[in-house]
Amino acid sequence: MKKVLRVFGVFLILIAIVCAAGCVSTQKQEPTQLKIATTTSLYDTGLLDAAQDYYLEKYNVDLLITSQGTGKAIASAKNGDVDVLLVHSPSQEAAFIDEGYGVNHRGIAYNYFIIVGSADDPAGIAGMTPEEGVAKLKALGDAGTEGIVFVSRGDNSGTHSAEKAIWKSAGFNNTAQITGCGPWYKETGAGMGDSLTTTGQLGAYILTDEATYLTYKKNNNLPLEVIIDEGASLLNRYSIMTISPAKYPDTNVKDATDFTNWLISKDGQNFIGAYGVEVYGKPLFTPMSTLNDSTLPPFNIDCKTPVVIPTA
Repeated sequence: MKKVLRVFGVFLILIAIVCAAGCVSTQKQEPTQLKIATTTSLYDTGLLDAAQDYYLEKYNVDLLITSQGTGKAIASAKNGDVDVLLVHSPSQEAAFIDEGYGVNHRGIAYNYFIIVGSADDPAGIAGMTPEEGVAKLKALGDAGTEGIVFVSRGDNSGTHSAEKAIWKSAGFNNTAQITGCGPWYKETGAGMGDSLTTTGQLGAYILTDEATYLTYKKNNNLPLEVIIDEGASLLNRYSIMTISPAKYPDTNVKDATDFTNWLISKDGQNFIGAYGVEVYGKPLFTPMSTLNDSTLPPFNIDCKTPVVIPTA
């Protein structure tokens, strides 16, 4: 009898050990961390906050997001401070890649820039092209017309780059003819949300991405209306890049690759396309996957081919 009890006791101990080992093995591991530098016009919409929660729960990767203008985000990436860059300035992105800092470049989404201002539209530019609108604003501003103010990000962000491109297309040199040209042109040096707030306070005009405008219009009672929303120069393309391990060997290329492939996957594109619908009645971003061929103008970027882990 004692022998039976001893055998039974050993059996119970073995079961306990197996169960304990099973519990330990099924405990969730500490999440890995992926450092991302992004633009304020993408972050201020809340999309990345939502993606952060979703991605951590599904893939056990913590997205550590730093939000700043595209110019500053790129500078941060050049310093090796992050693993991934999410921005919207094609010319700056191309230079970043040409200098050997960026790899695995993929388009993820797009929307449009718009020019917004007070509802009474004191400059009378509603319905014009962006180039016609800014040209008239300059003419009225230079003439000292009361109530004419244009607010610029002035921070080398993607939005600021788009604004400078519009001035150039309208026949003006931004550095020589626009910046510092008079009290009607004000630079904030701030992010999109803060710049919109300043514009509302001044009853001025500003170029903004549509998503941040809708977010601030709803959540911050922004006293601005859409004045100009049509024109080829208003396209706003968002893309992702991994920081090259050839420049910075410590780049978390595994998680960067996985995150890029998730963003361009069906799941990631559906996530992007659904964001904003419930609150705003429309998506804040259009997934790149809706395009037949994003490699053609005006997008000029691959959005579908999966990326592979880059090597140094």
